[in-house]
Amino acid sequence: MNIPLLMTPGPTYVHEDVRRAMSTEIVNPDLDLQFYEFYKDTCGKLKQLMNTKNDVVILNGEGILGLEAACCSIIEPGDNILCIDNGVFGRGFGEFATIYGAHVTYFISDYHKGIDVSGLREFLKENNNFKAATLVHCETPSGITNAVDLICPMLKEYGIITIVDSVSAVGGERLYVDEWQMDIVIGGSQKCLSAPPGLAFLSISKLAWNKILNRKSPIAGFYCSLAHWKTWYEDKWFPYTPPVNDIYALREAVRRLLRDKTALERHRSAAGAVREGLIAAGLRLYPVESFSSTVTTVMLPEEVSFEELSSKLYEEHGIMLGGAFDFLKDRVIRIGHMGENCRNEKIYAVLKAFDHVLRSLGVELKANIHTVFEEIISHELKRGVC
Repeated sequence: MNIPLLMTPGPTYVHEDVRRAMSTEIVNPDLDLQFYEFYKDTCGKLKQLMNTKNDVVILNGEGILGLEAACCSIIEPGDNILCIDNGVFGRGFGEFATIYGAHVTYFISDYHKGIDVSGLREFLKENNNFKAATLVHCETPSGITNAVDLICPMLKEYGIITIVDSVSAVGGERLYVDEWQMDIVIGGSQKCLSAPPGLAFLSISKLAWNKILNRKSPIAGFYCSLAHWKTWYEDKWFPYTPPVNDIYALREAVRRLLRDKTALERHRSAAGAVREGLIAAGLRLYPVESFSSTVTTVMLPEEVSFEELSSKLYEEHGIMLGGAFDFLKDRVIRIGHMGENCRNEKIYAVLKAFDHVLRSLGVELKANIHTVFEEIISHELKRGVC
């Protein structure tokens, strides 16, 4: 089996140190008291990464489990929930809320832009009777980062619990959970952390715990219930057997990221240079503002389809880029420059191959994408920016 250069917006390349940690001999996590300390220490490192003193728990399932667990645990039938929607994942949050019996109100922003903060402020003046609000930090399909630093404090002015999908942002974008008054924030192992897929983690505020533990109706499920995790450490009891080796890998991945003091600036710089290269070549980005530092979404030229472009990249260059789904299916291609993928040499190789394949398919480019990228990165390196 040939292993491609994965430059998708998750899963990402896994560093050898993380793979080595994953191969550590297994223990019985339900009986081994040392593993409870290991799990707690891993949660502590995630707290550092997320800049929070709130509880953090790690769930055995990829990021979607975290999103559903938050909705399942907070929402009771009949609750009024605000879904802040400017993309595929933002809208999908509302679907989770509906599953658990919520009355969902959508605040819809332009899908090409970050959430309209001023528009939301005006909306809330007249519409604020909500138990909780759901929103997305990084809209991965469209390559947009939303201003959660402004939105979450605004929601708290009305006592609204915030549930934030930060799966594609944590580790690659600024995140200050406590300072930004965020109640539940969800991350995933396979994005900027560059650990194997399969784990979700959540920070949970005291207010969120209070709502979870003092419901009028029981939580509709077991695996998605966060309530079982409140006293896991005191009781030395996990609701279900944790995936030991995945957590070994996650801890090492977080440790590596915490040591890298340049990670956020490296993501920001690389993303900017990628965009400049694509624009200089005459390609059109899907978003028009609020660009993500972890993924770039570019419109496909009319001359090519996603299938033929991605096939040639894979077969001729051993590179895998991401497509999209829903309304973006077959309209865009996505370059994931997050975590271990956010290395200049990898990005340069991908953009060079991307440039070559586009030209071979008859697309006329105004500049070499990779050359522009290299020039910008070289300039920033000289300035000591990245």
